[in-house]
Amino acid sequence: MAGGVLLTLSLPSAPATAAESSWSVAATLTIEPDGSVRIEVPKSEMGQGVLTALPMLIAEELELPLARVQVQLAPGAMRFRDARGNQSTGYSSSVSSSFVPLSKLGAATREVLRAAAAEAWQIPLERVRAADGRLHDVEHPERSDHYGHFVERARGLPWPSDPALKPAAARRLLGSAPMRRDTPSKVDGTAVFAIDVSVPGMQVALIERCPHFGGRLRSVDASQAERMPGVFGVREFNGGVAVLARDFHAARRARAVLQCVWDPGEHAMRDSAMHETQLTRALDAPGALARREGDVAAVKAEANAGRWLQSDYHLPFLAHAALEPLATTAWVRTARCDLWVGTQAPSRAQDWAAKITGLPLDAVHVHTHVIGGAFGRRGEWDYVVEAVELSRAVGAPVKVMWTREDDLRHDFYRPAVANRLSACIDRERRIVAWEHRLAAPSVARRRSPELLARGHDFLLTQGADDLPYEIPNLQVDYHEVDLGVPVGFWRSVGHSHTGFAVECFLDELALAAGRDPLELRLSLLQRDPRMRAVLERAAREAGWGKKMPRGRALGIACMESYGTRVALVAEVELRGAKLKVRHVVCAVDCGTVVHPGIVQQQMQGAIVFGLSAALYGGLHFEGNAVRESNYHDQPILRLAYTPRIDVHIIASVAPAGGCGEPATPVIAPAVVNAIRAATGRTVRRLPLSQTFTV
Repeated sequence: MAGGVLLTLSLPSAPATAAESSWSVAATLTIEPDGSVRIEVPKSEMGQGVLTALPMLIAEELELPLARVQVQLAPGAMRFRDARGNQSTGYSSSVSSSFVPLSKLGAATREVLRAAAAEAWQIPLERVRAADGRLHDVEHPERSDHYGHFVERARGLPWPSDPALKPAAARRLLGSAPMRRDTPSKVDGTAVFAIDVSVPGMQVALIERCPHFGGRLRSVDASQAERMPGVFGVREFNGGVAVLARDFHAARRARAVLQCVWDPGEHAMRDSAMHETQLTRALDAPGALARREGDVAAVKAEANAGRWLQSDYHLPFLAHAALEPLATTAWVRTARCDLWVGTQAPSRAQDWAAKITGLPLDAVHVHTHVIGGAFGRRGEWDYVVEAVELSRAVGAPVKVMWTREDDLRHDFYRPAVANRLSACIDRERRIVAWEHRLAAPSVARRRSPELLARGHDFLLTQGADDLPYEIPNLQVDYHEVDLGVPVGFWRSVGHSHTGFAVECFLDELALAAGRDPLELRLSLLQRDPRMRAVLERAAREAGWGKKMPRGRALGIACMESYGTRVALVAEVELRGAKLKVRHVVCAVDCGTVVHPGIVQQQMQGAIVFGLSAALYGGLHFEGNAVRESNYHDQPILRLAYTPRIDVHIIASVAPAGGCGEPATPVIAPAVVNAIRAATGRTVRRLPLSQTFTV
């Protein structure tokens, strides 16, 4: 998941005035006198399709063919901020948070244009119909003109306060799958990512950072680096050493010959084994309460309550490992600062640049770019701050580049987590008590401490404290354990680890109770018909219960997150220690669907991302430094090893939910549950490459 806040777009109380040549209806929508329409999308395009889905919301209500809409990413600017002062993308909320406000914007604009046409033609409003970007007199079909003809008149008309939206049955665009607007440029190579930016007079910087978290630079000998061709200078910078050169390759060659001596700091003795020991020990004592239903302690005290089972599940630190490493270009001048960046939070980049330079916000211009993988990492600001500070120091535009090694070793990681689950099964084979204790570093404590004001650390416990299963006695508590490693938002956040522990343990209980894993889940979901429906659909499409060849089996798991319910069935094959994931069936209920093709892509992408982490993901720490450096020792899933993924979308009239993250936490337990079904072997830690050949 990506960090961020929900976007709330409010409609203007009256149409905004603009240049004489066009009508800027709102920050996101402009209508030109020739009838063309421009939509600026304030969300970040990081593969989730907002350049297509969000314009569809406006075009649907505006009665406008999508092909006639010019779409571009909005810059980072005050006019695109929400009511909380943010312009950001996260929580799988791009569509869900924008659905109503953007639909209302389209509907209100349509109604103002209809009123303008009625006034111009001097006819009753009910005779004016909007269709295909034109206004028509229904009694005189020859009377028709495009929207641009009415923009001057429309500017002065009152704005509808709460325009009615179309009923679902009347929608013509939502639910269809037009080509994504970002596809052609990404295919033909014309898309410009932050890593591609070039500015006249630009210097390229690479920074040598302390490899030990909490460490510092003792000394550096840069004499050899400073003499290398193309190098403009070397300077100590923010606890590291920055090399500035004419291009990336010159900077990289010079950085390689720096002679740095590092003080590893107070955490120098910490390694992965110590991390796990510290987390596991924390589970031995009660933690902060996240949820309590019934009385688990009373069930424990009852001699004949039933059979208790307990299991510990361990998950490692994970990097984001996006295909496009981080990059920011900054140009700080006396009265202006420009940033060229791929960021999930343009407002945050603008705020930091203003703070560093002392410039007013409107003097900081954030040029946003499409992003080659974000997953929460590009909601941070460290890589933006570096570029601004270096440009300010050298008095020239500076592009700070990160290598893959930089990206992996200086990330804000998905926390390592230890889970302890216990449950009681009574004589009727029912789960009558459930206890879940977690121990992990806190993302909220470092990244968004204001979230802790809600009470417990819900980013750590989400997926556990909102368990959908009906269990009469339930308790969830947790320990916040600081391991001296920087942590941050990672796709699906807390669900990424609780989903694995909860859904795998539930299968353990099904086995102990002699119950089918699907039947057990359905019995616990009587109050959630939507989750029952996705489970039943996934099971049916996968052929749940069918006889499988030897060494092959199916595993099932489900989870609700970000307003979306997902169930997955994974088919695995084991030949000795060699594991292959052959097929994944996904059923999803994400509420009202805007673009089914994008929903399918997001489910597939989230499954691939989660499967990659389940198979290979996991960092090792030595001296509180990350040992892995690139894809050779921290692999990601390759196409040749990717299973067939079938996605089935459940029709729904519920409000739109998120799609970027909800499938990520479900794939690991589905695969592990299939392994148990095939072999009888229970796996309680990831990645699977520690146990199998994958």
